[in-house]
Amino acid sequence: MEVAIVKYNAGNIFSVVNALRRLGIEPEITDDPERLQRADHVLFPGQGNAKTTMGYLHEHRLDQLIRELRQPVLGICVGQQLLCRHSEEGDVDCIGVFPVEVKRFCPECHEEKVPAMGWNALYNTRGPLFKGIKPQDFVYFVHSYYVPVCEQTIARADYILPYSAAMHQGNFWATQFHPEKSGKVGERLLDNFLSMK
Repeated sequence: MEVAIVKYNAGNIFSVVNALRRLGIEPEITDDPERLQRADHVLFPGQGNAKTTMGYLHEHRLDQLIRELRQPVLGICVGQQLLCRHSEEGDVDCIGVFPVEVKRFCPECHEEKVPAMGWNALYNTRGPLFKGIKPQDFVYFVHSYYVPVCEQTIARADYILPYSAAMHQGNFWATQFHPEKSGKVGERLLDNFLSMK
């Protein structure tokens, strides 16, 4: 199985590499269009600023390439947000797979810290990405922006308000949380993704 990770100016890629290695997969980190198109599965992970990152993706034509991929694609954290239509972070247009806008958390009291950081429960999970994962299992989040609950939402989390913890449309899957940092639950989710055709 050929698994590719999109190479771009984002952090956190190597923790995803290590998580895949624990599953017996040696992924290729690449920005080469032919290699990305040839891969059986593509991961689009990362941490970073939406506007800066979209500038890099646009400059290297990776935004169009990602949008046109036909194999299973998994966006993680900023990867999920960049697959949306627009982000409030830098007021930037994104890749547009999911027709929704990424919003910034607005704390309503002192206890509501931004970024939201730590373990949080999943609710209303559905679909093959969550096979073997129980409702209210905990996963790890680090984010200041969120995707509102929408038609493409396949898991919800609550912090300040309900939001999309995971999304799906066509061959595109995405998680706001970090499966590579989410222990056995995250490992199962990555394994489920790699089992998709």
